[in-house]
Amino acid sequence: MPAVTDHVFNLPPESPKSVPTRIESDVRHFEDTTASLAGTVDALSARLDAARRAEGGGGQRASDRDLEIHQLTSRLRTLRRYGLDLCIGRMTLIDEPDPVYIGRVGVTDQSGRQLLVDWRTPAAAPFFNATAAQPMGVRSRRRYRWTRGQITDYWDEVFTADAADDGVWLDGDSALLAGLSASRSPRMRDVLSTIQADQDAIIRADSAGALVVDGGPGTGKTVVALHRAAYLLYSDARLTRGRLLIVGPHEQYLSYVADVLPSLGEEGVQTCTLRDLVAEGDTAVREADDVAAALKSTAGMVDAIETAVRWYEEPPTEPLLVETEWADVTLRRRDWAEAFAAPEAGMPHNEARGAIWQYLAETVRRRIGNDDLDLDDVQESLRRNDSLAAAVGRAWPMLDATDLVGDLWSVPAFLRMCAPWLAPDDVRRLQRERPDAWTDADLPLLDAARNRLGDRSADDRRRRRSAALRAERRRMDLVVDDLMASTTYDDGEGLMSMLRQKDLRDVLVDDSAAPDIEPGTFDGPFAHIIVDEAQELTPAQWRMVLRRNPSGSITIVGDRAQARAGFAESWSERLRSVGCRDVRVESLLINYRTPAEVMEAAEPVIRAAIPDANVPSSIRESGLPVRHASHGDRDVILAEWLARNDEGVACVIGDPDFTSTGRVRALDPITAKGLEFDLVVVVESEVFGSGITGAVDRYVSMTRATRELVILHPEGDHTGDQDERSGV
Repeated sequence: MPAVTDHVFNLPPESPKSVPTRIESDVRHFEDTTASLAGTVDALSARLDAARRAEGGGGQRASDRDLEIHQLTSRLRTLRRYGLDLCIGRMTLIDEPDPVYIGRVGVTDQSGRQLLVDWRTPAAAPFFNATAAQPMGVRSRRRYRWTRGQITDYWDEVFTADAADDGVWLDGDSALLAGLSASRSPRMRDVLSTIQADQDAIIRADSAGALVVDGGPGTGKTVVALHRAAYLLYSDARLTRGRLLIVGPHEQYLSYVADVLPSLGEEGVQTCTLRDLVAEGDTAVREADDVAAALKSTAGMVDAIETAVRWYEEPPTEPLLVETEWADVTLRRRDWAEAFAAPEAGMPHNEARGAIWQYLAETVRRRIGNDDLDLDDVQESLRRNDSLAAAVGRAWPMLDATDLVGDLWSVPAFLRMCAPWLAPDDVRRLQRERPDAWTDADLPLLDAARNRLGDRSADDRRRRRSAALRAERRRMDLVVDDLMASTTYDDGEGLMSMLRQKDLRDVLVDDSAAPDIEPGTFDGPFAHIIVDEAQELTPAQWRMVLRRNPSGSITIVGDRAQARAGFAESWSERLRSVGCRDVRVESLLINYRTPAEVMEAAEPVIRAAIPDANVPSSIRESGLPVRHASHGDRDVILAEWLARNDEGVACVIGDPDFTSTGRVRALDPITAKGLEFDLVVVVESEVFGSGITGAVDRYVSMTRATRELVILHPEGDHTGDQDERSGV
């Protein structure tokens, strides 16, 4: 059988897939694609160079230039990274002679011929969704495996009787199973070409409301979440750069999935953990007291922050004589009350003080009776009045979130006032010697406090910006006045007449000269948020997420059976209770990752604690039974596995004495969530608790395995069969 010598294909000479009639149309198509890609890269490079040389200017012009540079750079990086292997497969349609090639991005030649169809377009949907029962107009489908820029394998599927005319070869294998059998690595593998129909339907669902993706281990929830992000960025006009946020369970997860979105041509997605949403998250430790953690996790405790802030917003009740350079004015009780009611609803406490000063300035100017006074000048004069500044500072002080929350844990009377439903024992339990010894349970409250208070320096920055704009406006007035003074002719309709108009003078003011007010990196608002492992979020943590997503457009990915604290209600009930609207639930029921042997051992573990758990059905077997051994066998088992396997990643879960080495990771059940490994060694120890938490931790740990699972018991405490006490 002839070998394939074309540089695109690198197939074994003896393989029936290398017959020229089966691949010659691909070879021709990839030749055209190669030429087109080269021209596209040259054209994009020239545009990028021109954009970088262009003057930045200010305001919207600078923003547009930066956006163009970002888009061109991202497109070029994707094209240069992949080249031909942008193509993930092809499909031949009924009554269409030429195959349709599907790519990570769309590519056209100079004549406008579509060489690659972007996988996110409606035209590409049949490639992912066609089945024997519902061919969707597809005769045959081919998926490619690329290795270092060459096709080293491909898999064909047929949906009609005449599909043999497409030059297909059916070898009984599939791209999906081949991918599932491949060794794991420290980064999530590229799975775009093997997205399944049930997954693709969720990926392409519209972004309105709250969409729950519910599925057990191995169903591809994370795959769906990441590809849905790329799809929404392509299809939803609201999701411009920086407007989509993915919240993952831990840093290991973020590292594991870091390469997926760039591989799909999307680099404008922000990813974080819940800890990243709050500055104190970097140093916060785990709340050691489970009861204290539960008390802090409620929506009611978040609401207590509002009560705490309100306590600092009481207007003075005594009159105050204010001396100004124009006249003396007495501020009465009613004036104070109206000033303190002046901030708009929802305005952060610290930022609202500017509105109070503004109202006081208006009141004083009105009492003086001179409307020609510049209001900014009046306000600056009032701010220099020591007695008035002191009165405002006492009645509406600038507050810091850490001080406010710290007072709850150090002043029992303050906590009782803000959270009157707490029992005396609960109030005492929440007190601590160091109020600023932050824990993970404090973070939602710090976030709520910071959101309610706002930036204490925002008022100063706003004043500096206002002063800079006033100075720029005065400078422009001088320029216009000089121009008008030097011009002797004006027909009443020309330039000089226009310059007398205030609106045009305002347009001439360069607002880029004033300092901008930048929001925090993860403060939002975001047009869409995707939350993975969402079953773990407490009501307080949901508040952190939802306040950054006022539109209510959110994708929620999780598994009720993997909730360490239990999850008795339905997704709809849980989410509506925390404020989600228009909740839809889609379930994934097929386990693509975990071998049947592992699931047979793991299912009784979780069903013993959660009888209605959504345990998915595995579609493959590894041929390797689950093994039981003793703690002392750990190192031998790992050494033997490493000797047998030149590739792949193993993980030891539950052994605090083991340290990560080379291709063997050491994790606990919490940080193992969302990850997968060729070999998993579960070490029965005190790391695993009892009840629902213990069952969930064991279930999660066991189902990280894609090939082999070994369970290690204390010395003399296993028989090689299932351990009735732990469920494994």
